[in-house]
Amino acid sequence: MIKTEFRKYSKTALILTSLFILGIVAACGSGENSSGAESSEILIDGSSTVFPISQAVAEEFRKDRPEIQIPVGISGTGGGFKRFVTGETDISDASRPIKDSERATAAANGIEFTEFTIAFDGISVAVSSSNDFATCLTTDELKKIWETGSTIDNWNQVRSEFPNKPLRLYGPDTDSGTFDYFTAEVNGKEDASRSDYAASSDDNVLVQGVSGDQGGMGYFGFAYYAENTEILKVLSIDTGVGCVAPSIATIRDGSYLPLSRPLFIYVNNSSLQRPEVHDFIKYYLSNVNELAEEVGYIGLPEADYVSQLAELN
Repeated sequence: MIKTEFRKYSKTALILTSLFILGIVAACGSGENSSGAESSEILIDGSSTVFPISQAVAEEFRKDRPEIQIPVGISGTGGGFKRFVTGETDISDASRPIKDSERATAAANGIEFTEFTIAFDGISVAVSSSNDFATCLTTDELKKIWETGSTIDNWNQVRSEFPNKPLRLYGPDTDSGTFDYFTAEVNGKEDASRSDYAASSDDNVLVQGVSGDQGGMGYFGFAYYAENTEILKVLSIDTGVGCVAPSIATIRDGSYLPLSRPLFIYVNNSSLQRPEVHDFIKYYLSNVNELAEEVGYIGLPEADYVSQLAELN
């Protein structure tokens, strides 16, 4: 009798368990999350400089909308645009304006988009905190170091009073908008740069390289310096009127020259027709001023966000 009852119970439990598992599979297949809300995804890729801003906005947005997945990639501004202009992503983070060639490819693929300016940045030239001699470089010295064909590999080749110490360089790769902007402003021509340096699309890799190398020097977005002040020392830049270091104040007022610049996001207009994307961009523009400053960047005047929200709506 006991064995019979046990067999009945076991069979019933097995059936219920099977039905429960099938229910889970069905829910997963329908794109629902555990709360029953429909799951969706907003794809972002592009600039590693803009990444901390978009990541911060995405994290805050998902506190109220957890059913929406928002992966943020860092393939560089150029790499992000390569995906964006073929319709692979909804949003492209960019540390420079879109190029005419990229715009043409988007048009050829039927991709219409809207540009939004989200914050300001100051490309920061940094050395290790253990560097006790370099504090300021002129734009001419920067060009001498970074221009095409440069063979400078010792600090005393930059300035005679600098020590006889190997100079090793770190910088963004050629898909980076930071690379494009820096080469245009410092070397006088976009993409014109020596190639014998340690390159990466990930600014955190550059930070680690510079900070661990007493003779190292590199450049990246201001936020990556601001997050690592204990292991990095930022250099002031002299355009001929005195040394100016990057800071929230000097980037905002434009006195940090020539490396202050705007940052952007580009949104596929077809994606904007989806309510979750529209809601996300509305949230982005409404909150990015505060969130950008939290991660080390400089917000725009409030009126600029208001006008862009009006354009969105």
